[in-house]
Amino acid sequence: MLSKKAKYALKAMLYLTKNQDKGLIVISDIAGEERIPRKFLEAILVDLKTNGILHSVRGKNGGYSLAKSPSEISVGNIIRMIDGPLAPIPCVSHLYYRKCDECKDEASCEIRIVMKKVRDATAQILDNTFLNSLETIASLVEAQEHEQS
Repeated sequence: MLSKKAKYALKAMLYLTKNQDKGLIVISDIAGEERIPRKFLEAILVDLKTNGILHSVRGKNGGYSLAKSPSEISVGNIIRMIDGPLAPIPCVSHLYYRKCDECKDEASCEIRIVMKKVRDATAQILDNTFLNSLETIASLVEAQEHEQS
């Protein structure tokens, strides 16, 4: 399940993508528009900055902006930065693999086989969804704006 922190990270990235032509965006604008608690958002934006996704400038005229092109930022990477592995169990994770203590034989474990399919399908969708590609956050913004008009 997607954590609230990851959902807020995606909402913040969506807002920054949508407003990237405006330059630096202050936290209060994102928090207010996206209905995200400011203190929680501050921690999220620091995590995204630490991972090289955002750039920030401190001070009166400061704020946040994308450090990379939206075409280089996948939804899967954002979720991994905030929530960790996409895999539902550790023995099917590529980046965070860990053998299950109770497992006798990974190769024939029925649960592992099914969960690997879940991980693969999830990763396929999220890792191929970029902030500016056809079926991405940016297109969701456009679709939402179109529906509202």
